[in-house]
Amino acid sequence: MPQSTTVSTKGRLYLVPAPLDFGCAETPDLRATMPMGTVTVAASLSQWICENAKSARAYLKRVNDITPLCQPIQAMSLVELPREVHKKGDHHGNFDARPLLQPALQGQHIGLVSEAGMPAIADPGSSVVRAAHELGIHVVPLVGPVSLLLALAASGLNGQNFAFVGYLPQDPQDRVTRIRELESLALKSGQTQLFIETPYRNLAMRQALLQTLQHNTRLAISSGLTLDSACITSDCIKEWKQKPALLNNATPAVFAIGR
Repeated sequence: MPQSTTVSTKGRLYLVPAPLDFGCAETPDLRATMPMGTVTVAASLSQWICENAKSARAYLKRVNDITPLCQPIQAMSLVELPREVHKKGDHHGNFDARPLLQPALQGQHIGLVSEAGMPAIADPGSSVVRAAHELGIHVVPLVGPVSLLLALAASGLNGQNFAFVGYLPQDPQDRVTRIRELESLALKSGQTQLFIETPYRNLAMRQALLQTLQHNTRLAISSGLTLDSACITSDCIKEWKQKPALLNNATPAVFAIGR
């Protein structure tokens, strides 16, 4: 008699973008910024790996306003990434994300979500994605807002050659040194340099840039992206010095310098 075979079907890891309004006063309808296909997949998932469980639950409540969730949020599994991953990044230390993916090995789909934007892009999650590849789990990135690309597209700077360099140093002198390094690279190579800052330091970053960059260097600042109150400004430094400080210390912003 022929031998029976058992086919093991693994679940998928879905990279689920979140709206960019986390922590902002404005919370527009998800349909204004999130494709319905992404919302539908999010509603179908009961297994989650998240940056923050509280914000993930708030996101799922907004999803449920559009299409019913597959089960009550209280019955879902929401596993937070360790604090060390938030502080040190996914590629520092020896964090092993494979245990988080056990449900997928048992056939269940898992969603990976950050507090805002695309997980694993300027947010935790790349260690989970890497572990999924190691385990042979299919990774599916869903469509949604990515602040870095929105800011770059709206900046008028070089979108063919660019780099995201994360956060700049907090120490004032180290920050000035880093700004000058990035400006030199941008002016010599034409490569746009993108970076971010914790919102409550937005104005300090703006001031440091205006004091450090050369007059003809171009600076773009995009804040509140996808919100009605979004502010996107791109100009050379000598013109920036004549502008009012419209940037506030409560809304996430993306900074870009180039030529």
